Amino acid sequence: MPAFFPEGAYAQVKQIADPRGDYARRLLADYGLDLSAAHALLGADPKGARLLQVQVPASYAHWVSPGACYNGVGYYELPNARIVYRQGGEVRSFGIASMISWRGVWYVVHLGAVLRPSAGGVVDDPSTGTGESAPSSTC
Repeated sequence: MPAFFPEGAYAQVKQIADPRGDYARRLLADYGLDLSAAHALLGADPKGARLLQVQVPASYAHWVSPGACYNGVGYYELPNARIVYRQGGEVRSFGIASMISWRGVWYVVHLGAVLRPSAGGVVDDPSTGTGESAPSSTC
């Protein structure tokens, strides 16, 4: 949870009827589903996986203006960072769909997907090797 966007910050950012309820029912619930999907990706020997690096393509960071994406305040967002790990002698990776900077600290806000294709957990672009980040827009 220390890496996940804080509830209090979300309540300040979102300009919707019930930001704390949305945080719990959608944002945090989706994060839990995505974490489960990422753990499943590691297979029968999850403890054998070793984090090598988190690639953060700083050039993808961009300002999200107030009013965009139901937000009352602006913030910096960075899409498509990548978690790179070694498992069973092979380098593998998957994406972090979106990170938000709040008071100078970067937090995960969407691990698997910003817009979800289904009700289940999502692993963003799992790849053999370090994978490729691609720029994308917010919401």
